[in-house]
Amino acid sequence: MTNQKLIDLINYLLAERNSGKIRIPDDPAEQFRLYRSLVNIRPAMKADKIFLEVEDKYLTSLIAEKGITDIAELEPIENHIYLWRGDITTLRCDAIVNAANSGMTGCYQACHNCIDNCIHTFAGVRLRYKCGQIMQKQGYEEPTGKAKITPAYNLPCDYVIHTVGAVVQGELKQEHCQQLESCYQSCLETAIQNHIKSIAFCCISTGVFGFSQKKAAEIAVNTVREFQKNHDIEVIFNVFTEKDFQIYSRLLG
Repeated sequence: MTNQKLIDLINYLLAERNSGKIRIPDDPAEQFRLYRSLVNIRPAMKADKIFLEVEDKYLTSLIAEKGITDIAELEPIENHIYLWRGDITTLRCDAIVNAANSGMTGCYQACHNCIDNCIHTFAGVRLRYKCGQIMQKQGYEEPTGKAKITPAYNLPCDYVIHTVGAVVQGELKQEHCQQLESCYQSCLETAIQNHIKSIAFCCISTGVFGFSQKKAAEIAVNTVREFQKNHDIEVIFNVFTEKDFQIYSRLLG
């Protein structure tokens, strides 16, 4: 079945780039791939009201089809801490954390599978524009270990907290560990400052950033536990791989 909303979104994005000669595929999966690619490479700029209204309806429906998980449905693995394996763009809680790059406006590689790309894709183009406004006002790249907060737009959560994780090239050093700890600390402090009661962390700095999964998890868990001694906040550790799930399972509970 033709998804007219998706076709309309693609046509707008193609016209915006003066790429009208590109043929829209017949296959729905390929249509979505084209749409996502065009969104991923699109600069941080405004879109018109009609496009945004269509995008909101399309993405809200798409996320609902994937299936939304509410924090209220989860069982804590220990006091005020949850471990959940799944797609963070389908998680309903107050805030989710995005592992961003120093530019802070998302991943520009078409259909890349990083969490930065996924969050920006399913939040919609307003997220990149909002991040671009924040960075333009700041006037310099985001330092490692800090945090910025934005609305979540079409995601089931209310906010996205963006942080730039430590990049490990070669040997893991104490500086990297301190930077990663600062990421978790900054995100938690930002959450409290914005009256956020529940926050979901992805596995910051692992994957392409090169941080040891086990050491990163230890830092994450220790930082959260220490912070919760003085603050009332629910924390979800969101993992995507079985390896990360096993690592966090051994550390928690």
